Amino acid sequence: MFEELEKINHRPKPFEFYTASDLWTDEYTSKQMLSYHLNEDVDMSSRNRVFIDKSVEWIASHFNIGPDTKIADFGCGPGLYASRLAKSKAQVTGIDFSKRSIEYAQNQAKKEGLSINYVNQNYLDFETDEKYDLIIMIMCDFCALSPSQRNTMLQKFHNLLAPGGSLLLDVYSLMAFELREEAATYEVNQLNSFWSPEKYYGFVNTFKYEPEKVVLDKYTIIEAARTRTVYNWLQHFSPEQLESELKENSFEIDNLYANVAGDKFDPDGNEFAVVANKS
Repeated sequence: MFEELEKINHRPKPFEFYTASDLWTDEYTSKQMLSYHLNEDVDMSSRNRVFIDKSVEWIASHFNIGPDTKIADFGCGPGLYASRLAKSKAQVTGIDFSKRSIEYAQNQAKKEGLSINYVNQNYLDFETDEKYDLIIMIMCDFCALSPSQRNTMLQKFHNLLAPGGSLLLDVYSLMAFELREEAATYEVNQLNSFWSPEKYYGFVNTFKYEPEKVVLDKYTIIEAARTRTVYNWLQHFSPEQLESELKENSFEIDNLYANVAGDKFDPDGNEFAVVANKS
């Protein structure tokens, strides 16, 4: 028992493990994730409906979205942004790891008569000859990636963008990092049975990595038949760090914003968004 508790409370190296499939491809948890996506009143897996409407309105205006605009939505989930952008007449491609979310998005697009190209794939592996005018990665998805994965994505974005194309993404700030605290908690059927329909014991360890400005929420889920560990990494950025990573991959920052709805940049905010242009 002592050895098991040692494993549960072990602090891994930053981004040592990558367990995205446990969230997005597991039959039960993917259903749970979709339900969070579709709850329009809360900011969980997706922003709330009011914010998304405001955000899409700003995106459509800021980037002059029209019938000839090609957009790629990386981490599109159930298509909450993709469908709205398609209604603005854009040609939209949505890429997501979750088969359940993509199937929902495809069914909704069919019901609404929208022509959207949905791709069920880990966006780290996505390849196409298509060129896009705008690429978006929102809900701070970029923060969940390791430095090497972020570099891979920025290289991919640069290759996929048409000349003069733009990238819109949001990230957690250093202020958000300072607000997080290390903790270790335990609960039966933790997160209201999020991880399994069966009884389980859920352990959550929150680790902070000061030099790297990374936070890890490590979930250990112990059921009668199996034990799983899910690692939720979140990189936090200063504007300077994000600008450096973008410049290393031939992007120039156009402007910083408080969020992907185009609100004025707040240096004390918990997140911020950036528009960067392919150089």
